Amino acid sequence: MRKGIVIICLTLLSAGIVALFWHDEWKYSLPTPIPKNYRTVSPGEEIALSFKTSGEKPLFLHFFNPDCPCSRFNISHFKSLVRQYDQQVNFAIVVMSNKEYTVKEIQDKFEVTAPILFDTAIASSCGVYSTPQAVIIDVHHKLFYRGNYNRSRYCTDKKSEYAKMALDSLLDDRQTIVFDPYAFKAYGCQLPNCTK
Repeated sequence: MRKGIVIICLTLLSAGIVALFWHDEWKYSLPTPIPKNYRTVSPGEEIALSFKTSGEKPLFLHFFNPDCPCSRFNISHFKSLVRQYDQQVNFAIVVMSNKEYTVKEIQDKFEVTAPILFDTAIASSCGVYSTPQAVIIDVHHKLFYRGNYNRSRYCTDKKSEYAKMALDSLLDDRQTIVFDPYAFKAYGCQLPNCTK
């Protein structure tokens, strides 16, 4: 009798853990809802920046929420892009959170060296409503790409490395990029907090 109760309890506990994991995975596999007041920003539009950048290199903005699981999964992929393109592209992280963080806290916790920005108005000027998102602005301050890093939540799908493909296209002076719809449909956490 006692052995049967233990087996039932362990089975229920295991089923509960599997259900929680499945729910979390399912929740973040759905597109992020588009806000009612969202204004689309199209490639080629000039982006007014509230900070100075070097006009000699394109700018890659990483929209990041330290409290968003999708952002945390994505940070190692972002760091690999910084290592690969640091000589050709300026990188910056735009922190999107209701919590107060310092530059040092973000840099130390996530082991990043890119400049950290806390100006949330940058998101609306670039058409970003979800984290993580990548934005690439060319040397003329025009939007070149805004979208996902990868089709996979863990950025492991080599065939859909959208942000990397966009960087390569810009650096090779190819103005036309053809992506599947997953490149532009936002997945992850709503701004500025991590709710679905």
